[in-house]
Amino acid sequence: MNPNHASRIAIVALISLLPVCALSAETGHDQAASENPAASGEDLAAIGERIRQTGEKMREDIKNARARLEAKKAIQEAERKREAERAHQQAMKDAAEQASIKQRQAREAQLQASQRAERERQAALAAQRVRDEKAARERAAKALMEVRKSSDVKAFADEGKRERAARALLEARKSAGPKAMAD
Repeated sequence: MNPNHASRIAIVALISLLPVCALSAETGHDQAASENPAASGEDLAAIGERIRQTGEKMREDIKNARARLEAKKAIQEAERKREAERAHQQAMKDAAEQASIKQRQAREAQLQASQRAERERQAALAAQRVRDEKAARERAAKALMEVRKSSDVKAFADEGKRERAARALLEARKSAGPKAMAD
């Protein structure tokens, strides 16, 4: 059976019995009042005092309950604020950590890129040096071949092997530049 339905039936039953109880109470009260009218006044005063005390106690209990509820709400609000502050601090810490990680990764990427560019530059310089040296040797070999083929054989007859090599090297340097033959 539905509790609301049962409570409604109980209320209707109590209301229907109320007039019967009220009549019997009135008749009993009249008899008591006629037998002892002073006692009924004292009883009424005692009952009134007790009702007043009960009302005051209920007001005090309600006041205390409200104070406890307000204190509990204040504590919960303070805890909620502390939790929100902790979450905010953690979020700030996480954001700072993420920014630091991103900066470090960017620095590492930039360092790697500069190192790679430097290696490529060094490789290009080495390849250029090799090409320049090869070209200088080819020019020196051509110059030497031309000198040998020339009719001026007497020009080299007076010179020794060392002097001829120095002269060929000098001509190669002039044609390729001083850095081409630097070792």
